[in-house]
Amino acid sequence: MSSPSRPPGRPSVPPSPHAVRAAWAVFVVFVVAGVGMSTWASRIPAVRDGLGFSESEMGVLLLTGAIGSLVALPTSGLIASRIGAAATCVSFAGLSAAGFAVATLAVGADQPMLVRVGLFVGGMGVGVWDAAMNLEGAVVEQRLGRSVMPRFHAGFSLGTVAGAGIGALAAHAGLSLPAHVITVMLADLAVVVVCVRFFEPTPHGAAAGEGSVDASAHAAAHAAADTSADPATAVETDHGTAHSVRETLATWRESRTLLVGLVVLAAALTEGAANDWVSLAVVDGFGTGNAAGAVGLAVFLCAMTLTRLAGTALIDRLGRVTVLRLSGAAALVGVTVFALVPVLWVALVGVAIWGAGAALGFPLGMSAAADDPRRAALRVSVVSTVGYSAFFVGPALIGFLAEHVGYRDALLVLALPVAVGLLVAGAARPLVPAGDPGPTRTLDG
Repeated sequence: MSSPSRPPGRPSVPPSPHAVRAAWAVFVVFVVAGVGMSTWASRIPAVRDGLGFSESEMGVLLLTGAIGSLVALPTSGLIASRIGAAATCVSFAGLSAAGFAVATLAVGADQPMLVRVGLFVGGMGVGVWDAAMNLEGAVVEQRLGRSVMPRFHAGFSLGTVAGAGIGALAAHAGLSLPAHVITVMLADLAVVVVCVRFFEPTPHGAAAGEGSVDASAHAAAHAAADTSADPATAVETDHGTAHSVRETLATWRESRTLLVGLVVLAAALTEGAANDWVSLAVVDGFGTGNAAGAVGLAVFLCAMTLTRLAGTALIDRLGRVTVLRLSGAAALVGVTVFALVPVLWVALVGVAIWGAGAALGFPLGMSAAADDPRRAALRVSVVSTVGYSAFFVGPALIGFLAEHVGYRDALLVLALPVAVGLLVAGAARPLVPAGDPGPTRTLDG
């Protein structure tokens, strides 16, 4: 999380040591969130065997956790604005651990309904925890003065790989489902408790006592901002009180926030569809074995992770909107090549382009939602809800379509949301801070 030269319109003052430590803390929280998610996913075969469920029953079961996340996500901004991102991460990482612990113990007790309750509660924890760590990531990004959100999301991707590997070793060693999952979830929670001590204070959370280090300095800096800027483009800086339910509902009527949500929706759907269907599309579409399908998914995940690690310099050089448009174009090309080219190795090149195109939309959408610190929590909540709705629900709809046209042809439907994301990418243009003559806006044209 070093801090090389900054783009135009970003602060020229080097970031404080606390901001750098906060960046590493957020990165680790993203990693352990990925570990926790893939830990559960890696043991799904054991869940199926323990409950004796069919494929359709497992599909409904897994949807329970997604519903829990979608129910809780709209409240995440309200919660984070009241208690701060740090306390929200700890509280809902704990709720996630409790929910998955109940679910795994219920599998052993052959209590399907209790498994569903546990997954619903665990999904609630995951959803709000995710929104809170994205909020903190956006705050840290602003403190550093450079684009680092993609690297946080790369940390999540690395965590999913690590969690899957640990899950494979645990299954091979015959470790019981509860022992494995509960141990990992408690370890994740312990890491989060330690890391949030280094978080930057988030708006409103600082007023409640969160992250006291540098809080007064940040507040003074905002208070000193010139208030003569154009109100249509200036960032508000009032950190006085926590948001109300009325403000939360009003955020869902903000045109810019909803358009940024569409950008994130396109990226999330593109990523989620690949996670669920690329391996099957390779196997069925090219008549290969399961190993080739796994290679196809690995190509996608590697391309996405590497792009997130390397994408920060590109964002700082070209600007947020330009990178979003390049990403959307790459996703369109990649999906089209994969779906239409009959040669496997060329199709896998398409998968790599697709992965690179899908990598940056979600983190850039989180950054755009948090441009105004005063309303960052609410806007991140809205954008997260829209994005994760697509991530969870969209791939299932593509699966239904695939029954009629095949997996590869069904994936062509992704071209529509990606095209919409391209059209509205300009909505993610950075807001101009109060008193700033406008270089932040001109960075993206």
